[in-house]
Amino acid sequence: MEDPLLGYLIRDEPFYQAVGSELTGFEAAVTAHLPVLLSGPTGCGKTRLVEHMAWKLKRPLVTIACHEDLSAGDLAGRWLLDAKGTQWQDGPLTKAVRYGGICYLDELVEARTDALVLLHPLADTRRILPLERHGEIVTAHPDFLLVVSYNPSYQSRGKALKPSMRQRFTSLSLDYPNEENEIQIVHREAQIALNLAKQMVAFAKRTRCLQEHGLEEGASTRLIIHAGHLVCAGLKIKDALKQAVVAPLTDDPLLSQVLLSLLDVCFV
Repeated sequence: MEDPLLGYLIRDEPFYQAVGSELTGFEAAVTAHLPVLLSGPTGCGKTRLVEHMAWKLKRPLVTIACHEDLSAGDLAGRWLLDAKGTQWQDGPLTKAVRYGGICYLDELVEARTDALVLLHPLADTRRILPLERHGEIVTAHPDFLLVVSYNPSYQSRGKALKPSMRQRFTSLSLDYPNEENEIQIVHREAQIALNLAKQMVAFAKRTRCLQEHGLEEGASTRLIIHAGHLVCAGLKIKDALKQAVVAPLTDDPLLSQVLLSLLDVCFV
């Protein structure tokens, strides 16, 4: 029978530039069979780190984007009716647990409470997944790894992980790269000139200073790379930054004007 996780293997190496000791920390957690919580701002490379490590470890990566309607059934599985009758179908989490993949829950705090509770026995020493609707307890495959991500800024919106959940994980805190590394990342990922990457990163760093003055989040590395792609597609640099950075960051007229003024200062 074909491996159910074969389609989840990453064939080509995803580029990832380490910003600290997160690579060795991740590998240590894998060796110890401990779950990993990645915390950090939007667009700082959390997902890319998981993709890179899945490729390096040659393990399938099952990625689940969490949202407010994500239920335990969506993760674990459900009974479905087909031509043969009622059949049980494993959910994405169950497939990873049963066959030995990495299950990555992106922005875990967005999921429903029942989905979070389902993770408790998986994220502690039991490493089991109770499928109550199926009458089965699935013991995690030795290669199974649970990874979740979390943006600490969500605490200001009334969303935070409970201590009972956080303390089940080993935690790696990520942030935006230092200026030199971020320039190299943007240069490589967006395929733009090094000098242009330097200017764009300088603009991003200035927007991050506005977080103390009403802006919810500054420009992420991801947004700057998006702007670089638009430049390669033919847009002028300021137009690219307006479309890829300024507009996604805020729809508040006053903050938008501040960002546009900052753009004029950085790109005369």
